[in-house]
Amino acid sequence: MNTLLEVSGVTVSFDGFRAINNLSFQIADAELRAVIGPNGAGKTTFMDIVTGKTRPDTGHILWGDKSLSLIGMSEAKIAQAGIGRKFQKPTVFEEQTVQENLMMALRKDRASLAVLFFKPSTSDFERVEDLAEEIGLGEALLRVSGELSHGQKQWLEIGMLLAQEPQLLLVDEPAAGMTPAEREKTTAILVEAAKTRAVVVVEHDMEFVRRLNCKVTVLHEGAVLAEGSLDHVTKNQDVIDVYLGR
Repeated sequence: MNTLLEVSGVTVSFDGFRAINNLSFQIADAELRAVIGPNGAGKTTFMDIVTGKTRPDTGHILWGDKSLSLIGMSEAKIAQAGIGRKFQKPTVFEEQTVQENLMMALRKDRASLAVLFFKPSTSDFERVEDLAEEIGLGEALLRVSGELSHGQKQWLEIGMLLAQEPQLLLVDEPAAGMTPAEREKTTAILVEAAKTRAVVVVEHDMEFVRRLNCKVTVLHEGAVLAEGSLDHVTKNQDVIDVYLGR
């Protein structure tokens, strides 16, 4: 598998505090990865540097088969390059239907006039239906998004990101606040999405991480502490000391 994202020797400090400390991290082009670690381990800052929200002090972030440097690129340019991010709290257009939310998110010409005169084609409607099926909302296409459950809103937001056809999806704590059935469906959505792109899931919930059944990276004090299967990392004495033993 080809390397899609390569973070090497990255350091980020805020007022003298090192949030990321000489971090090196690689993800392949169709891979599901979970990132875990105690609070303050640098999980959110890691996502911030990859998406251009925070600029590192040192190091390299290389993207795609052309090894494009992401450092200094704007958040919008990085999103256009194929990196999508889902925050913990779902942000969907509550007044619009599921179908309208997904339609707005489709990867299209975003120039203001093009948006103004955008008329969905038959293939756009088909794509939206496929996406709705993929995220478990096939029956809810015409429902107003504000009426959806918390879990369904999370799925809709994942669907809106998938509509933009990213090569890498960064997902922050998708299982938070979900019912057991919703969590199961969320696992299935992420596993399916990772068949055709890279998906990195930052999560606290170990049971959810176990369900994902993927390689796990443990962060501690802004660096990689351990990497491997969940069973492998949870047997690591350093991981037990800094994270699991608490």
